[in-house]
Amino acid sequence: MSIGSFGQTWSLDKGHSKIGFTVTHHMISEVDGYFRTFDAKLTSAKDDFSDAVFEMTSQTASINTELEMRDKDLKGPNFFDVEKFPAMTFKSTSFKKVSGNKFALVGDLTIKDVTKSITMDVTIVGPEPHPRTKKPAIGIKALCTINRKDFGIGTTMMAAMVSDEVQLRATGEFNKD
Repeated sequence: MSIGSFGQTWSLDKGHSKIGFTVTHHMISEVDGYFRTFDAKLTSAKDDFSDAVFEMTSQTASINTELEMRDKDLKGPNFFDVEKFPAMTFKSTSFKKVSGNKFALVGDLTIKDVTKSITMDVTIVGPEPHPRTKKPAIGIKALCTINRKDFGIGTTMMAAMVSDEVQLRATGEFNKD
C-alpha cells in the first residue's frame, strides 16, 4: 500500500502501544517497567519511510514496575526526579533501511536534561488497511540498550543491585491521519 508522495502524519494508537524497559536485578533476574502516560507521532513524505521523523514524550511520573515501593524510589531524586524532570523525550535524526522491514533509528533521547544520541533497531509491519477505518496503519517495534548512568539515573546504585544497562522497548500501532 502506498502512503502517497507528500508529508503524512501518523498518530499513535495508545491502546495498542507501550514504552517499556528491562533491567537486571541482583545480576540474576529481570525487572520490567513501563510508562503509563506517553505520546508519539511519525511524519514521513516517502513511501519507504526513509525520511521518517519519530517524536516521543513520556511522563516520568507515570512509571510503573508493578511494585509501589520501587516506583516511589524511581520517581525520587536519585532516579527520574519527576518533580524536576516531568518528561523524557526522543526525536529522531535519521531513519535508514537496513534490509527488508528492518531499520536503524538514530535520535536524541533526553532524560533529566541529559541528551544523548541513541540507535534503535526498528521493525515495521505494514502499511496495511486498518480493519475498521480502512486507513493505512503500521506496527512498529523499536529496541535498544542504554546505560542509565549516562542519563544520571540511579548513579549511586551499584550495578550488582540494578544493571547499568537498560533495555528499552517501544511497540506501537500508528494510523495515518
